[in-house]
Amino acid sequence: MRPRFSSQQYIDGVLSGDRLLLSRAITLIESRLATDQVLAQDVLAAVAPHTGRSVRVGITGVPGVGKSTFIESFGLHLIGEGHRLAVLAVDPTSQRSGGSLLGDKTRMEQLSMNPQAYIRPTPAGDSLGGVAHRTRETMLLCEAAGFDVILIETVGVGQSETLVHGMVDFFLLLMLAGAGDELQGMKRGIMELADALAITKADADNRQAANRAQAEYQNALHLFPPTGTGWFPPVLTCSALTGEGIGEVWTMIQSHQQKGEQQGFRAQRRQEQQITWFRTYLRQRLEHHFFAQPGMAEQLQQAEAAVKTGELLPVQAVERLLRK
Repeated sequence: MRPRFSSQQYIDGVLSGDRLLLSRAITLIESRLATDQVLAQDVLAAVAPHTGRSVRVGITGVPGVGKSTFIESFGLHLIGEGHRLAVLAVDPTSQRSGGSLLGDKTRMEQLSMNPQAYIRPTPAGDSLGGVAHRTRETMLLCEAAGFDVILIETVGVGQSETLVHGMVDFFLLLMLAGAGDELQGMKRGIMELADALAITKADADNRQAANRAQAEYQNALHLFPPTGTGWFPPVLTCSALTGEGIGEVWTMIQSHQQKGEQQGFRAQRRQEQQITWFRTYLRQRLEHHFFAQPGMAEQLQQAEAAVKTGELLPVQAVERLLRK
């Protein structure tokens, strides 16, 4: 068993940029042990004044779009411009075995070996809400450790996208050209969340298809209601293989951040995210408190048995549990 560090050791290690202590601190906040959670909150409270100064970017896309390849090329470009980069990737968890791949370091080989980059996969587990909570705290630790750009990669198109959108400054949607009916292949709700779209693999024989897809998506986005910020989501093309268009993606993100600073919608977005985090965590704690009450397991079994036999409707069973 590893020796337990004091809260001050974690704090000093994170603030000095010690990667080992940063990893151990993240493991601490992911722990479900009550003693670890108390220690984790002490650490987070101490490093909080040193957070909030990074650019937080969420990246998602359809399966096969090349998210990891894009992130590696994009990350190396950022490091070349003098940035320190943290990549937080939510990995899918098997519902049968409970295991997860956690393969981001093998998919981003060059980036993972760069001393200016830090890659941390997070297993999704059985609760996306739990992942959102842990990812927010991990993001704060990385900011306190001196990483000024945080990339959050999602597992794919689904509920995780909405959660990630609620914790980043910029949400980038990667799309693939020439893969069939593009406009029908992406949920409208995900496109409405995006601050920009990037058509990947725009090289060699796929370049013309990427240009066509770019025009199609630009036309489609004009049908969506305005965001109210004055920012219209652009559609870019890029190639992680050749590096073409990668720099333009970062320039576009910087332009969005500058406009957000000037018009105030960046600060407003972060304030709304803090409230969302507060409410989400409150619901999680109330749920945990409810199920942890003495005798609740037996009462749940009785209620479920009554629902199975039709003795009680689900609504009646829930109301009876709440009254008890």
